[in-house]
Amino acid sequence: MDADFLAPSIGCRRRPALRAYFPVRDLPASTPPLLFRVFPGLALARQDWRRDLIAGVTLAGYLLPAGIGDASLAGLSPEAGLYACLFSGLVFWLFCGSRHTTVTVTSAISLLIGTSLGGLDGGDPARRGALAACVALMVGVLAFAAWAAKVGGVVAFISETVMVGFKTGVAFHLAASQLPKLCGIGGSHGDFWERSLHFLRHAGESHPPSLLLGLLTLALLLGGRAFLPKIPVSLVVVLAGIVAVRLLGLGELGVKTLGDVPRGIPAPRLPAVGLSDLNALLPLAFACFLLASVESVAIGRMFGRKHKYRLDSNREFLALAASNLASGLGQGFPVSGGMSQSLVNEGAGARSPLSGLVAALTLGVAALFLTGFLRDLPQPVLAAIVLVAVSGLFKAAEFRRLWLFSRQEFAVAAVALLGVLGSGLLRGVLIGAVVSLVLLLRRAARPRTAELGRVPGTNHFADLSRHPENERMPDVVVFRPEASLLYFNVEHVREKFQELVEARGDGLRLAVFFMGSVPALDLAGVEFLEELQHELAERGIALRLAETRGQVRDVLLRAGLDRRGLPVVPHQPVVAVIAEWRGGPPAESSR
Repeated sequence: MDADFLAPSIGCRRRPALRAYFPVRDLPASTPPLLFRVFPGLALARQDWRRDLIAGVTLAGYLLPAGIGDASLAGLSPEAGLYACLFSGLVFWLFCGSRHTTVTVTSAISLLIGTSLGGLDGGDPARRGALAACVALMVGVLAFAAWAAKVGGVVAFISETVMVGFKTGVAFHLAASQLPKLCGIGGSHGDFWERSLHFLRHAGESHPPSLLLGLLTLALLLGGRAFLPKIPVSLVVVLAGIVAVRLLGLGELGVKTLGDVPRGIPAPRLPAVGLSDLNALLPLAFACFLLASVESVAIGRMFGRKHKYRLDSNREFLALAASNLASGLGQGFPVSGGMSQSLVNEGAGARSPLSGLVAALTLGVAALFLTGFLRDLPQPVLAAIVLVAVSGLFKAAEFRRLWLFSRQEFAVAAVALLGVLGSGLLRGVLIGAVVSLVLLLRRAARPRTAELGRVPGTNHFADLSRHPENERMPDVVVFRPEASLLYFNVEHVREKFQELVEARGDGLRLAVFFMGSVPALDLAGVEFLEELQHELAERGIALRLAETRGQVRDVLLRAGLDRRGLPVVPHQPVVAVIAEWRGGPPAESSR
C-alpha cells in the first residue's frame, strides 16, 4: 500500500497514486504519510467520528454475549471470549484495510478449538486456556508469514463451493451441541451423529423451565432480527435473562447459569506451554488460520464491492496477525473477521475501523465493572444466542443453486459437509482444503484443447466443435491448447493432439500448433514441442507454430528451437504459417 495519495492533504506534489483507495476528504491532514502506510486504519478513520462511536457501542452490545457464547463452544471460561474480543479489537482496526470488518471470536473457530483440545488438556481448564492462547499466537505467526510472503490471493484457491459445505456442517454440528443446553439436558461427546442420537434419545427428559426460557429467547432473537435489525436484541435478552434469574429464582428451579466471571483485565503474557505442545497444536493452528483468512478476506471483499472501495487482501493478513498475537497474549483464543458482527457494525452506521476500537474499549469497561452481573446469565439464553448467530451458516438455497449449476460442484459441497459431520471440524477443514486443491490441479492438468477450422470466406480460424460450418483443410490440422504448457499437463495435451492427428489419417502433411492461448511454458513444455517435432517428422508431417507471443517466444528462442528447425516467428497468424509452408507468399490475415 502506498501513501502517495496523501499529497493534497499534506502539501506535497506529485503524489496522486492512491486516490482510488481512500477519498482524500476522509484523511486527517496533520498525520505523517508513514503512519498511513504502517497503520491504514488511521487513514480510513473519518472526521465524522460520531457515527463510528455509536456503531462501536452497539457492536460491543453484540460482541459481549456472542463472545461469551463462543467461549463456551471452545470449552473455555467465559472471560476468554471477552478477552479475545477486547485485545484483538484494540489492534485490528489499525492494520485492516476494510472499513466495516469486525474482528471477533467466531462459532466455527470456537467449535474447532473445542473439539480439538480435548485430548491435549488432560481435563485441566487452566491448561486448556493456555493451549488455546498458544494456538492464537501460532495463528498470528502464520498470518504474519503469509503477509510477508504476499500470498493474499492464495485464499481464493479455497473454493466457495467447499465453504458452503463446510459452513453447513458447522451449523449442524453446532446445533447438535447446543440443543441439549437449550432444553436443559446433559450433553454428550463425539461427532455430530453421536450427539444427535444422544439428543433424540433424551429429548423427553427436557427440563421444562429451561426449555421454556430457551424457546422464548429464540422467539425474541428471531423477531428482533426480522423487525429490529439495528437494535442489539442479543444484549437485551442477556439483560432480561439475568434479571429473570434474580427476580424469579430460576436458579432454584434448576436452570443452569454461566457462573462466576473474573473481574478485571489480565496483563499480557505468554501462555505456559512446552515445546512439545507446539508440534501437536500446529495442525489445529493451520486449520484456524485457514478459516480466519478465508472468512476475513471474503467479508472484506464483500463490503469493498458494496461500498465501492478497493481491498488489499494481503493487508488483511497483517491485521489478522496483529489481532491474534494480541488475543494470545491477552489469554484469549484465535479470532477472525465475523460475518454477523460485521453486518451489525455496518448496520449500526460504521464508516471506518474506528468503530472496532470503540467496541473494544467498551468491552474493557464491561470487563472491569460488569462481570458480576454475568454470573446469573442462564445457559439456555446463551445457547439460543449461539444458535441464532450461526443459523445463517445453513442456506438451502445455496445447495439448490449448486445442484442446478453443476452436479460436480454439488458433490464437492456434500463431501465437505460430510467431512465435517463425520470426521470433525479439524479434519473437515483439511478435507475442504484438499478438495479445493484437487479440483484446481485437476482442471489445470486437463486443459481444454480444440481443432480450428477456417471461417468460410475469411482468413480467420475458429473452434470446429463450436462452429461445425468452418472449413477443414485435407492436409493441414490446426490444434489449439487453451492453457500454459507445464510439466503437469503436457501429457494430457499430447494425448489430445495425437488423437486428433490419428483421426485425420494418412493425408496429413502439416500440423499447426496455435500458441496464442498459451501464456507460459516451462522446460517440460519446450521438450514436449521438440519431441512432437521429431515424432511428426518421422511420419512425414511438418510442425509449425502460430501466434507465438511475448514471454513464450522468448523461452522458445532461449531453448534454441528455431535452430533445430522449428521456426519461431512473432505473431505469425495461422493463415500465414500455412501459406509459407506451401511455398507461396504469406497471406494477409484478418482479425
